Amino acid sequence: MTKTYDLLVVGGGINGAGIARDAAGRGLSVLLVEQRDLASATSSSSTKLIHGGLRYLEHYEFRLVREALQEREVLLAAAPHIIWPLTFVLPHHRGLRPKWMLRAGLFLYDHLARRKRLPGSRAVSFKGTPEGDPLKSDYAGGFSYSDCWVDDARLVVLNAQDAQARGAEIQTRTKCASLMRHHDHWNAELIGPDGSRQSVQAKAVVNAAGPWVTEMVENAGLGKKAAGLRLVTGSHIVVPRIHDHDHCYIFQNSDGRIAFAIPYQQDYTLIGTTDVACTGDPAQVEISDQEIDYLLDLVNGYLAKPLSRGDVVWDYSGVRPLYDDKNDNASAVTRDYVFDLDTGDTESSAPILSIYGGKITTYRRLAEHAMQKLAPVLGNDAKDWTANAILPGGDMPDGDFDAFLATAKATYDWLPDTLLYRLVRSYGTAISTIIGAARSLRDLGTEIAPNLYEAELYYLRAKEWVCCAEDVLWRRTKLGLGMQPDQVKAIEQWFAAQARLGQAAQ
Repeated sequence: MTKTYDLLVVGGGINGAGIARDAAGRGLSVLLVEQRDLASATSSSSTKLIHGGLRYLEHYEFRLVREALQEREVLLAAAPHIIWPLTFVLPHHRGLRPKWMLRAGLFLYDHLARRKRLPGSRAVSFKGTPEGDPLKSDYAGGFSYSDCWVDDARLVVLNAQDAQARGAEIQTRTKCASLMRHHDHWNAELIGPDGSRQSVQAKAVVNAAGPWVTEMVENAGLGKKAAGLRLVTGSHIVVPRIHDHDHCYIFQNSDGRIAFAIPYQQDYTLIGTTDVACTGDPAQVEISDQEIDYLLDLVNGYLAKPLSRGDVVWDYSGVRPLYDDKNDNASAVTRDYVFDLDTGDTESSAPILSIYGGKITTYRRLAEHAMQKLAPVLGNDAKDWTANAILPGGDMPDGDFDAFLATAKATYDWLPDTLLYRLVRSYGTAISTIIGAARSLRDLGTEIAPNLYEAELYYLRAKEWVCCAEDVLWRRTKLGLGMQPDQVKAIEQWFAAQARLGQAAQ
């Protein structure tokens, strides 16, 4: 018998996972399908920031910035283990935006939305201060303000976990091959990881396929109705850490763009991003030599000790699926989200909602707005609920990460500090599920790679849809940085052994 759902969500990025969570929390039956791993495309390739988007004020996107500023503290309260405050240092460049303009922009940034936890902006001097240490002597001062850091891929997983806990089904490595409207429902043909096919029905569909959103519109037979899609590549580089303090830098460039230099994984600095039109396969996008040179030239305009290509230890690129507002400048294309709701030819036709654009910062509001459009069509009158809901692992007393970390240190005093910190930062209160009854490192099983024990891998397979070493090393964690080839191979062999055990048990 073909199973019927209220809502089929296509796409396991932040928008799809957020909508699946919101819908399941309203009591709807939900199926989310993702053709690869959760957060395997755009949502794991961001600049890792929960931020209002200071530069978007220059493009008069006040609604987007205000909504993003409001969401910073909502998300900080929901997931204090993977989201935390970050101070941004903005050097004043005499040849670029004047001080009065920076002050005015930061005044708006401070006052467009109410702040509870994050301090406002202020002027800073670089003479004899830690903020000035890595900078050229040309820069005497500037400004600081607050935004937040986020582990982007883990945010997606936490939303999928919460969706599942509220009744949603999550199927990764599952492609939605076709969609066909039958008056009051959709038929979807799904292809699983083993090539098997299944048909499901849904009263409504959310097309959150990101860079493939237009492809899904065409699969649904609505190609002529597709809204404009603008694919823009954003690339980042990672270098050894350029400063000792924990602040982030925001550097202006003469072309009007900015770049961030952010402390990353303790030992590194993350630098990005670019804005380049994507014309090829979004799944195969890579950083170009020109983009690397662009980022190095930009930051070297500020750094006392310049960086070279030899300093780049890693890079990554992602494709932003933006709504095409016909702007010739890729950096000026709107980052706001746009909904394309198709309700067919009659009032009772099954709807499909396609999503263009969006930012990781505003994913929760996007999901809420999507359900406000779809819930009435589905006969659901549940109230909005996610604004005060904690994500898995974030249920720490008073949302106090430092206090929870201190408690964890006392509870698991046999865990090395580096490993304990990583586990608490990644999993929050779910660390107790990973460790279970263990009382020593030996109880966590074999150390498959440095600081990666079997207990964590078992948890990831059982609770986070992990299937291979890449899922672990580059999305659920960033342990891939610094991992040697033989260590990666050991993890791959562990997964292969688990697959064989699973086959033998069938």
